[in-house]
Amino acid sequence: MTQSEALDILKTGRNVFLTGAAGSGKTYTLRAYLSWLAENGIAAAVTASTGIAATHIGGMTIHSWSGLGIRAFLSAHDLDTLLQREHLVKRYEKTKVLVIDEVSMLHHFRFDQIDRLARMFRRVDEPFGGMQVVLCGDFFQLPPVSRYGEPESRFAYASDAWKSAGFTICYLEEQHRQSDDAYLSVLDAIRSGDIDEGVYELLQDRHGAEIAQDVVPTKLSTHNDNVDAINDRELAKLTTASKQYPMSGKGSKALLEALMKSCLAPERLFLKLGARVMFVKNNFEKGYVNGTLGEVVKFDVMDTPIVRIASGKEIAVVPEEWRVDEEGKVKASISQLPLRLAWAITVHKSQGMSLDAAEIDLSRSFVPGMGYVALSRVRSLAGLRLVGFNQQALMIHPEVRVKDAQFREASRAAVGSLLEMGAAEALRRAEEFVAKNSTGEKRTASNGGSEEADDMPSHHQTRVLILEKLPLGEIAKRRELKEETIISHIERLIEEKVEVDISHLRPTHYTDTELELIFDAFMKTHKKHGDLRLAPVKAILTEAGHPKISYDELRLARLFCSPGEEPI
Repeated sequence: MTQSEALDILKTGRNVFLTGAAGSGKTYTLRAYLSWLAENGIAAAVTASTGIAATHIGGMTIHSWSGLGIRAFLSAHDLDTLLQREHLVKRYEKTKVLVIDEVSMLHHFRFDQIDRLARMFRRVDEPFGGMQVVLCGDFFQLPPVSRYGEPESRFAYASDAWKSAGFTICYLEEQHRQSDDAYLSVLDAIRSGDIDEGVYELLQDRHGAEIAQDVVPTKLSTHNDNVDAINDRELAKLTTASKQYPMSGKGSKALLEALMKSCLAPERLFLKLGARVMFVKNNFEKGYVNGTLGEVVKFDVMDTPIVRIASGKEIAVVPEEWRVDEEGKVKASISQLPLRLAWAITVHKSQGMSLDAAEIDLSRSFVPGMGYVALSRVRSLAGLRLVGFNQQALMIHPEVRVKDAQFREASRAAVGSLLEMGAAEALRRAEEFVAKNSTGEKRTASNGGSEEADDMPSHHQTRVLILEKLPLGEIAKRRELKEETIISHIERLIEEKVEVDISHLRPTHYTDTELELIFDAFMKTHKKHGDLRLAPVKAILTEAGHPKISYDELRLARLFCSPGEEPI
């Protein structure tokens, strides 16, 4: 199935299990669907089975969202207590679409309890109380782990809730991470169980092999103690001065603590010249994704680290925001440089990443799927060095292979049904789904604090205040956000092609000569690099005697630049 076909099925409102091999574009497709839901005013709850996975998609754990917490089962007393929590009542009533990412790590018995809670809170005796449920994940990856005293853990598809929900299977067949046919054959062989001598020979050739790229590989290890020791040791070897970058945060204490714990960027980041780092967030405009490797090559006058990635491009790394959104309202947010030391990282934390190069130690593999997760992070054989291996490294749960064949067959049937339905009928069903679930575009509150405005996506709440022609500082004050976050909202609105007049935000505290110099620097940068990246512009301005112009000021000025035209 293609991503486009999966999106067409999702838009009809069916319950869907979105799956496929690592690198097939599951997260991309999920994000595209979430954008469509937002555009049509349909409230979606974005959750994941683990905190790390939740930060990747800007949501919260399904355990926290549902009210289930760490419980394995719910007593009558538990249910009565949860029903008294008004925020949970409102949450379930408002939510039309429930998304659960990395479903492979969700226990079957907890999935049943989530279904039970949804029916209770929504007072509808249908699967998940009538919400559309979208599951995303790959059962070849890491399985659920039970705590002491819990029942034997099985995958979510073994639950009663899975059977009753009638999930349509959307199995993505395209590959967007690996383009190396030989390496794809290795990963496919692990999935199918057809591991022959040829597969072992290809992997053996990478044992202790040199990385063909001009990039230092990240070490992937199965245990935290190995990873921490490697990173601390390598940083200590650098004799340059250490710079510290603390994380900042805002929101409810419990959510904030969970967000900080699960975010791959550390609470306190220590960097030195020469430090090996990895980006832990996607920012396509700036030229990095979650897993991009680089090296700190300098710090500017404001101590902003400049990271050179494998392509030779240098990126000025400024703080990014991670947040927990619920029905458009930011419940908690943290800000930190989207970096972590990357001499080493655990296999568990690497899920969802695409690595240019990795040195992988699987000598202590201890659960099925661990080797597959590690190997599938790397884009090609040329970027792989194996340093350890054990008998469990290529193990996949045999039950998963049987189930995977069933999923593939069901997905092919779903494509057939979609084609038989026809484009016109698919569109009619999508429109019907929107009509039934959309809250419409009636939220026109004139401030950032009303309950109606809180249901809007955060950047659209900012748009309401922009339309009032308020200055940047006042918008930030009313939203109780930093000005840099407001600028991010404007960038997102422009990226989504949302009509918004920002002419009143054009910088006015510079002379015409200074503005001309800034815009000229952007035009030169665009001519040389093909985009409006900030670091070269900052360098041009510093060389011209204007080193104190901040990156936020440049981001604001950039909004008024159109390549090939005069500044707006």
